[in-house]
Amino acid sequence: MLKPILAVGILALAAPVAAETTFSLPQGCTSYVTVQKYGCSVSHLFTCEVDPAGHQRRIDMDESGMTYMGVIDSETQWVESFHASTGETTRLSPGAADPASFTELLATGRDGMDFQTTSDMFGMNRYEGEDRLTGETVVIDGVTLKRTEFDMVVTDEAGNVIWTVTGNEYINPEWRTFLSGTRKYVTTTDEFEEDASPAAFIFPGEPGFLSSTPRFDCGVVVSQGTADLLAVTVSLERN
Repeated sequence: MLKPILAVGILALAAPVAAETTFSLPQGCTSYVTVQKYGCSVSHLFTCEVDPAGHQRRIDMDESGMTYMGVIDSETQWVESFHASTGETTRLSPGAADPASFTELLATGRDGMDFQTTSDMFGMNRYEGEDRLTGETVVIDGVTLKRTEFDMVVTDEAGNVIWTVTGNEYINPEWRTFLSGTRKYVTTTDEFEEDASPAAFIFPGEPGFLSSTPRFDCGVVVSQGTADLLAVTVSLERN
């Protein structure tokens, strides 16, 4: 049942949007916020009538068009992710040893996780890590967020470490979603840091809502190795 969830409007979304200024949602879907981020990215968070209750989606766009589409459930588990650059779809495997739980994070201040994903391109990957509330409250563009810190290790089916990541994110309890922040990735051959923190929130009826054009940190040259790694790890943001 997961493939149809992500398939709604996916062909239209994958088209370049260089000549457009506004993103068009799939039929039956409603966006509640557009997030302009540092790192030359803009995200649209929305829900769709065809999805199970509590599910929500996210579209990421850069200067060339859509880069990512993801679906999470009410506990912020990664249900499904689509990477436009490779055409790869990754799905959450059933029977997680320790499913991600937004409820537990809010109630206790920390949430461990141990789950697996599968894809045609990468096979099975295992994610082990933890989210922790730092106790800090941050206001960005008038929106109050709670700051988190996290660490995660990703391994392949043979148990080999593919990459590790540590950093800080933000959560919005009302939206039941994570928003990206600063991260440091380490692979067997490379490491890099990124800042994809929210810079501005645009709501329905405001100028720039559903804009297809990112506004912050654009025009920065990224090495091909870093770009390839970003394409693989972009789904880490759980919204």
